[in-house]
Amino acid sequence: MIGFLRGKLAFKAPPLLMLDVNGVGYEIEAPMTTFYNLPAIGAEIMLHTHLVVREDAHILFGFSTDADRAMFRTLIKVNGVGPKLALTILSGQSAEEFHRCVHNNDTQALVRLPGVGKKTAERLIIEMRDRLPDLINASDSSELPVAGVDKIQFVSNPKQEAISALCSLGYKPLDAGKMVQAINVEGKSCEDIIRLALQGSVR
Repeated sequence: MIGFLRGKLAFKAPPLLMLDVNGVGYEIEAPMTTFYNLPAIGAEIMLHTHLVVREDAHILFGFSTDADRAMFRTLIKVNGVGPKLALTILSGQSAEEFHRCVHNNDTQALVRLPGVGKKTAERLIIEMRDRLPDLINASDSSELPVAGVDKIQFVSNPKQEAISALCSLGYKPLDAGKMVQAINVEGKSCEDIIRLALQGSVR
């Protein structure tokens, strides 16, 4: 099991990023809660990781904090919740918001997330209720930016990258486009656009 990786951030296009660890590029999928805190390309970071092994692929998931990884690991133990849906849940809600939904039996807030139906929302609330206290108290560790690292330049289109990321998180292309169109994207990064879209902002 790969517990963590430390290296240079070589590429980021939510929900995918690439970490250069001593010349080896690790492709990692991460929730938006991790992307919001990422430094610039070329900086050094550390990510807590979880490896999912399937017959057709080995998929590495990365998190800026151990608490987020613990939440992810607990979510995928819930019947009907796989790694992709767990990533979507962590991208659409903060740990505090998710805790509030579970505490208040708020299934309506959960079903607004793509891929979460009423039965899944009810199952999440029932199965996560007793596990949340341990998750909230989990240790917290953030990424480690290092100054003085040369930056790699990429030509990007934040708006299109945001739409692509929302589709990867489970939203339909038409819905993702509408979410982004409702935002004033001028001068905003891809991560900022996604954050506002997930919040339902019309700024």
